[in-house]
Amino acid sequence: MARIPRYKQVVDALAADLRSGRWAAGTRLPTHRELAAREGIALVTATRVYAELEAMGLVSGEQGRGTFVRDLAVPPGQGIDQRTLAVDAVDLSFNYPTVPGQADLLRHALRELATAGDLDALLHYQPHRGRTGDRASVARHLLRRGVAVNADQVLIVSGAQHGLAATAMATLQHGDIVAVDALTYPGFKVLAHSLGLELAPLPVTPRGPDLDALEQLCAQRPVRALYAMPTLHNPLGWVLSARARKRLVAIARRHGLLIIEDAAYAYLAENCPPPLAALAPETTIYVSSLSKSIATGLRVGFVAAPGALVPGIERAIRATTWNTPALTTTIACRWLDDGTADRLEARKREDATTRQAIAREVLNGLVSHPSSYFAWLPLVENARADRIAATLARQRIYVSTAEPFATTTHVPQALRLALGSIGLPELRRTLLDVKRVVEEDAYS
Repeated sequence: MARIPRYKQVVDALAADLRSGRWAAGTRLPTHRELAAREGIALVTATRVYAELEAMGLVSGEQGRGTFVRDLAVPPGQGIDQRTLAVDAVDLSFNYPTVPGQADLLRHALRELATAGDLDALLHYQPHRGRTGDRASVARHLLRRGVAVNADQVLIVSGAQHGLAATAMATLQHGDIVAVDALTYPGFKVLAHSLGLELAPLPVTPRGPDLDALEQLCAQRPVRALYAMPTLHNPLGWVLSARARKRLVAIARRHGLLIIEDAAYAYLAENCPPPLAALAPETTIYVSSLSKSIATGLRVGFVAAPGALVPGIERAIRATTWNTPALTTTIACRWLDDGTADRLEARKREDATTRQAIAREVLNGLVSHPSSYFAWLPLVENARADRIAATLARQRIYVSTAEPFATTTHVPQALRLALGSIGLPELRRTLLDVKRVVEEDAYS
């Protein structure tokens, strides 16, 4: 029998201890030097041990602070993975906002659809990028959002995540470098990992990404694309200024970058500068959906792309879903045409504004947009986000840490709070519980 290397024995023993719960989430482990002395191994070997444990998702290392036990009760990638929650659980990790009356709208739409003359057509395969009439409805909707495209440039997809996947599959190759914000949408991180893309993080400022860093990055490395959320960034809530958008576009043109503009939450912010797709239509792919603005269950999204890129994205749609289901697409496009979607978006902006006001009243130091469905809560220096998340989870309150959003090796200690999935009275009570746990952790 082959002899197991000493470092591997140490890894296995520590992994077993971590999985057994011997150490609580957030516990600081021995330093590399202390581990080396305790186990009788070289310092470089101790470093290798911790690197393997981190790759296994059992610990997280922070430069200058040490190595900490991760919370294994909360899955890695929380904030995008919906768990089966207990009946009495409160979910502040995922947004699925609704307003009163949406179910009645669906009942009415289904009754209308049942009497439509083309009902039989909904039972058949549809064109991969959507029917012409449906794509025209989306084009009219996008024009009201400042994106002027014709129906031939529109592709209908099964939600924004599918739109991002089809876009990346069609335009990027394994090993391509994509510039992203240091804190960004977790779904794009998962997608990049699946496709073998290299994410190059840009430092973030209170007003947006560091564009000097983007310029420097493009000068030093062959960056292929930029993934951006200029209008209501997730998770930081910024709206990029007109001046910053123009500079970003200038950098993209100068270095030949493809811009992937994610506008999933853009509907919540009013009176914003033009989308990047309006400023640089020749190099921008605009991706959005109706999941947050109408309902997550519809799974209808859309991609607007330069004409030359449409065939490739269409092939990716065919390879992944063939086409978006005709039933939900028909309902969604009727709501786009008759004003239902606009009315729902207006009501949700009001609802989000109310929720933000509650959050800001309860919690100090929030980073957010005043009409956003989420907020970013930075923690004090000695706090541990995973420890706080674990404590809250034991109280049936689920929150996201910064880990799913971070594209850097250093993960900030912060919580991302989704505000749109519970009732207003329950939201206030729950945020008070979050405040209490955060404060208790700071003094522990």
